[in-house]
Amino acid sequence: MHRHRRRIKDQHRAPTHQVPGRLLMQSLLAILGLVTGFLVVAAPAQAAELSGHDISWPQCSPADGGYGLPMPPSNTQFAILGLTKGLPFTENPCLGSQLTWVRSNSKTAHAYAMAAFPTPAQLLTYRSSGPWSATTRAGQLSNVGYAEASFAVASMVRNSFRPAMVWIDVEPRTAQPWPTATAAQQRENRYVVEGLMRGLRDAGFSYGLYSYASGWQSITASWYLPGVPVWATAGRLDYPTEAHDRCVQPSFSGGAVYLSQWYDDVRDYDIACANYRMGALPMPGSTLSSSTADFNGDWNNDVLGRVSATNELCLYQGTGRGTFGVAATIGVGWGGFNVLETVGDFSGDGYGDVIARAPATGLLWMYPGNGRGGWLAPRVIGNGWNGFDSIVGPGDMNGDQKVDVLARETATGRLWLYPGNGRGGWLAPQLIGTGWGIFNTLLAPGDFNGDGTADILARERATGLLWLYPRNAAGGWNPRVLIGNGWNFLPTLMSPGDFNGDRTADVLGYDATGALWLYPRTAQGAWAARVQVGHGWTAINTIF
Repeated sequence: MHRHRRRIKDQHRAPTHQVPGRLLMQSLLAILGLVTGFLVVAAPAQAAELSGHDISWPQCSPADGGYGLPMPPSNTQFAILGLTKGLPFTENPCLGSQLTWVRSNSKTAHAYAMAAFPTPAQLLTYRSSGPWSATTRAGQLSNVGYAEASFAVASMVRNSFRPAMVWIDVEPRTAQPWPTATAAQQRENRYVVEGLMRGLRDAGFSYGLYSYASGWQSITASWYLPGVPVWATAGRLDYPTEAHDRCVQPSFSGGAVYLSQWYDDVRDYDIACANYRMGALPMPGSTLSSSTADFNGDWNNDVLGRVSATNELCLYQGTGRGTFGVAATIGVGWGGFNVLETVGDFSGDGYGDVIARAPATGLLWMYPGNGRGGWLAPRVIGNGWNGFDSIVGPGDMNGDQKVDVLARETATGRLWLYPGNGRGGWLAPQLIGTGWGIFNTLLAPGDFNGDGTADILARERATGLLWLYPRNAAGGWNPRVLIGNGWNFLPTLMSPGDFNGDRTADVLGYDATGALWLYPRTAQGAWAARVQVGHGWTAINTIF
């Protein structure tokens, strides 16, 4: 049974040099053909694999705080340099000299940075050091992750190091452990990692994730991120093809694997999988928890709107501070649809998508986003959808981490869950409610009550009452909660999720005068004072 062991570069004690079975390991490595630090393998037909090593503070001399472990052999083809001394907010004490070695030997180099849950002191120090509001714990934790990234970026800037990729190391560690006992703690861990990803993105660095299945599961509850590249470890080499298997097996997070690693007591070894040549990979889309509304990939939720007079589709970019940035036209000729909805990443490529129903045919179309506010080629994902009068994208409604769609039957008021399969298709639909015809608006805010599951807001046609329908982890409904009255004075309501940057879902709506109002929700489950964030919105016949 394969068992992962902590890598040398993350140990905080000197590795023993009298390991039981070490001679056996040396014999095995000899048999496998480890020559000057490399596993010699037959090249795949499509391209010769690149072989390399990752190095960090353990390769520093004892005088510099390291273990004096050997640098890679001269024939290594690439290196991955650790930026920290094992924990965030520390620096590899010989990063400069290791970069000098890389440059003098003309080696391609990536970087990796450690992620960790903040200590109480770090939370106090860095809780405001990022783009999120520090009024909520979720925002504070995200900001600490952002600060971890900023510290790593500063190390690179000081050393004039601009690697094609920076990998985020997410694994258990004893020196500063991740809290993993509850689902709520695992959600908080995700906030920290999201902060790191956004911090690297904002600094212009492409990034990916380093971990392994059991570690990723314990820290993040097996967070599914198909659009984020992966560097996967095989741990201590147990059999000849294990490291190569990591290149073709499903990864710990669902992302494509580009690098594979294994190690012994002296070095960490890496393979660049298949045709990957160590260049920059496309920037992943944002992974904002519970969000389906970041369309341009800037980690802020947006609003899309169709102009009544022209049928143009406009992107109203959210700033993450409760305001809009520059509006941009992102499509023409959208008048042929009577349902438009952002659904999140329905296609499984890591970027947010839009679904649209054509009433003339009943066809349901998916317009895949490209993560930059534009489109990939549309395709039909369903037919016979004219029987529904409300179609919304709630995010992940059934707990499988794939985004889903809800549809209400016009004739019966029955509510159906259409689970997405994560690849732009469907699993079997499920009836999840009856009597929903009394509502004139269904909203999909994501996780509205902070329990980690996607919820629904519903406005009663006759009374204007606004109800929260909380979804539970078992796939059913918790008791509904009345959260407002008098909401019928707003002709149009929508929820982009978190619009003001506090990581709590909000609601937007415009009144008969065209004034657009933000209704912020607090972490305590109450409404803050509404704020006008726009005017002239009666010119828009659909916002989503």
